Amino acid sequence: MCGIVGYVGPRPSQDILLAGLARLEYRGYDSAGVAVIDGEGTLGMRKKAGKLAVLRDSLADSSLPDGNTGIGHTRWATHGGPTDENAHPHLADDDRLALIHNGIIENFAALRDELLADGVSFRSETDTEVAAALLGREYRNNGGDLQLAFRGVVNRLEGAFTLLAMHQDHPGLVVGARRNSPLVIGLGEGENFLGSDVAAFIEHTRKALAIGQDQIVSITPDAVTVTDFAGTPVEAEPFDVSWDAAAAEKGGWSSFMAKEVSEQPEAVANTIRGRIQGDQVVIPELEGLDDLFIGINRIIITACGTAAYSALVGKYAIEQWARIPVDVELAHEFRYRDPVIGDDTLVVSISQSGETMDTLMAVKYASERGARTLSICNTQGATIPRESDAVVYTHAGPEVAVASTKAFSAQITALLLLGLHMGRVRGSVEDASVDVAELTALPEKIAKVLSSEQEHVTQLAGWMADTRSVLFLGRHVGFPIALEGALKLKEISYIHAEGFAAGELKHGPIALIEPGQPVFVLVPSPRHSAVVHSKVVSNIQEIRARGARVIVVAEEGDAAVLPFADEVIRIPLAGAMFEPLLAVVPLQIFAMALATAKGLDVDQPRNLAKSVTVE
Repeated sequence: MCGIVGYVGPRPSQDILLAGLARLEYRGYDSAGVAVIDGEGTLGMRKKAGKLAVLRDSLADSSLPDGNTGIGHTRWATHGGPTDENAHPHLADDDRLALIHNGIIENFAALRDELLADGVSFRSETDTEVAAALLGREYRNNGGDLQLAFRGVVNRLEGAFTLLAMHQDHPGLVVGARRNSPLVIGLGEGENFLGSDVAAFIEHTRKALAIGQDQIVSITPDAVTVTDFAGTPVEAEPFDVSWDAAAAEKGGWSSFMAKEVSEQPEAVANTIRGRIQGDQVVIPELEGLDDLFIGINRIIITACGTAAYSALVGKYAIEQWARIPVDVELAHEFRYRDPVIGDDTLVVSISQSGETMDTLMAVKYASERGARTLSICNTQGATIPRESDAVVYTHAGPEVAVASTKAFSAQITALLLLGLHMGRVRGSVEDASVDVAELTALPEKIAKVLSSEQEHVTQLAGWMADTRSVLFLGRHVGFPIALEGALKLKEISYIHAEGFAAGELKHGPIALIEPGQPVFVLVPSPRHSAVVHSKVVSNIQEIRARGARVIVVAEEGDAAVLPFADEVIRIPLAGAMFEPLLAVVPLQIFAMALATAKGLDVDQPRNLAKSVTVE
């Protein structure tokens, strides 16, 4: 959730830190701060509650030393409210040491009591200042060796954390560590960077190193050193970032969300690219790993939020093609209910960032119990892929808006690919030519929805700007899309929205229907199942008879819905498993347009962060 940037090199660090924090704003935050050290060993720090603009204004009134070593932070309040005092960095050792932190230190209370007994006073309510004070004491006790002191501190902390620290006695040195929280290294020419993700430094370098669990990194302008918490040197994993700074800019769009909705054809195409050979799906990074899929009798897909809804779509596809039972588990519930898993279970995790803490803990739990693990992720160098036996990257490119759109479509695409790949490996799919043709046609069909329905849906949202509640109904693979449509509306429009399985109407939800109640209904194609289609049309008749305003999403040529719908949104013909990627697009557009009509920030909705890196 928090954004972290570190820099050492020849350039003034303040500008680099602020630019890096700006590119990390999508992660969500309520305060920001920077600290720099100049060549004379003078440390300056400024931090303010509020948006980054507040910090910029404060720096304009009273600038920091012109230093070449610096750390910057955007905070999401956990321990202590969003105040100037609780913002990071925190200082220690007579204000000569600065430290920033992402995560939660679970044993901070005991450490704080220990430090209070030692005569330390505190200026904030945070767990972070406890770590800073502890580091200051260790620094003094270890003769001014910052790296040795840092090692002593991280071995005493419990919980999840990324820490960056610097001391004015050591200009040109930033030390960092991570446990269950993201941190990556950016490699420059005569300069080096640290960041909570690569967006922090992508403007300056696309060469990066991934830091593993329980590792410490020290950067100087000319060197990077990585050790484990015991001080043993380790080799960091190098990778090249596949996108550049321009990909993380709006590029003339009104919002990042609008840009990312429009990028879905490309995101889906990039996820498919290189994974089709002839009329079969072959995922190159899973070649030689057939043992992951042979001898298993169960698959569990675990995820949170939007990713969990992509998992529900994946359940239908994998069961159809791989012929193996699939359960979908919310990651934050999975490991706390003592699930029955073992070496005959494949646990598939889904996380756009690869750092979602609940999902990471679920993966670790599964591995500890002998299960096989595979992750679906959009972010190179992330923790969850490194903790898994295998990974399928979605290649959707950076997603900045908090509400996920193109990452969701790419996740579904990856699950479709995985289902067909497994079907081939397990011998349950002999001829995939029709499905491969459907896959390759998806980008063009998504583009058609965007071009044909954008204006219609935007106009519809404008008419409904005062709506207080919207319901969504779906059946089969349409049910997860109903859930996702409701989530999008809740996330960015702040109105009541619920998604239901259409067959559940008579079991309670129909009591919510009153005159004027807007209801989106996702109608499955009659070409795939005339029975299911007719049942959904009956559901439409039931709610229409009770005064609902019915907005139907249906395939081109479906005339059966016309007598009962107030509005019809058309999507191109597609196979049953591929319809969700088309049906979700108008729901994304609707949520975005309704939020815009209400004057809300669609990119940074209240109380939410892009990457949830604490449990």
